[in-house]
Amino acid sequence: MDDQVTALVERIDARERELVGGAERIRAQMDELTARLRELDEGVESLAVTRKTLLALPPAAPEPAEEPPVLPARPAYQQIIDVFADAAGPMRARDLRQALDLPLKPKTIERTRHKLKRLVGLGALAETEPGLFTRRRP
Repeated sequence: MDDQVTALVERIDARERELVGGAERIRAQMDELTARLRELDEGVESLAVTRKTLLALPPAAPEPAEEPPVLPARPAYQQIIDVFADAAGPMRARDLRQALDLPLKPKTIERTRHKLKRLVGLGALAETEPGLFTRRRP
């Protein structure tokens, strides 16, 4: 074989090796992309199944409306609730008696505290910390 032909055959072989290597790299990338595409398709399918399942669920029953607390029949309890409805913040028994313009004797303050605790038990008031009362928020 002639030196020129040998040189051309060697160049053809080198180019063929380059093309084969490039084709192998592209095939590897295609395999990776195919695997990634499969994962994405599975994710889309999972979301479709989840959507279908959620849409097939029966509607949630509305939660029953919270009944307002039943206050004792004495007017003092309604007066207490009225004061708390207008109050800017939590109050102590002493503050309540002042707001109602009632005497501030220790015995009467204690009776008022007892009434406040009863209203907490009925769900009309909340005791945010010991001795500090506020209107219960729905």
